[in-house]
Amino acid sequence: MKLIVTLERDETGMIVAECPAIPGCVSQGRTEPEALANVTEAIKGCLESRAAAGLPLTVATREIEVPV
Repeated sequence: MKLIVTLERDETGMIVAECPAIPGCVSQGRTEPEALANVTEAIKGCLESRAAAGLPLTVATREIEVPV
């Protein structure tokens, strides 16, 4: 399964990684590779929890264009 994740540095310097298609699925790391590895583990756990609860694995996400 391929999923989009966002990466954003927070005020403490940590990189926060979030999977928008899975509500509440967030992790972090000191480096980008660490944050990506951590969010990968978080995604696996979130998918297992959602499946066990009978929830859809992901929610719909869409890319839209906004003129700036």
